[in-house]
Amino acid sequence: MTERVPGQATGAGPALDEQLCFSLYTASRLVTRAYGPILAELGLTYPQYITMIALWDARTPTSVGDLGARLHLDSGTLTPLLKRLQTQGLVTRVRDGADERRVLIQLTAAGAALRTEACTVPARMVERYGADPTQLAGLKRILDGLVAALDPPGGTA
Repeated sequence: MTERVPGQATGAGPALDEQLCFSLYTASRLVTRAYGPILAELGLTYPQYITMIALWDARTPTSVGDLGARLHLDSGTLTPLLKRLQTQGLVTRVRDGADERRVLIQLTAAGAALRTEACTVPARMVERYGADPTQLAGLKRILDGLVAALDPPGGTA
């Protein structure tokens, strides 16, 4: 028997369970949901968590535009999220003195300190996945390649 290529239509049309996009969509939703209880301990949602990781990685004030590009989020999605992080006392939002159109995001002391608590999240999630870490690393490489193919440098996703 020949293995079917995901997403390849049959004469009867596409079958849902054979669609790569459906597997990615379902996995994304379930992984995000699995993070929920762990991140709730930190007082964060999943979008807030990845935003904080990007800010921890940056180590310097970051513009909303640069942060959006890094996270593949538009400013309409990112701005309310950043306002909530500011209300929680984790970040500050200030206008760039050199360009008033730009808003810079900077971690507060509390936001920087949260990184220590968040260090356990990746290991807890690997345990939750119940998969071999080598397999997960391979899956990440494949997904990173897919992202690069769909959103090349300078892309708009």
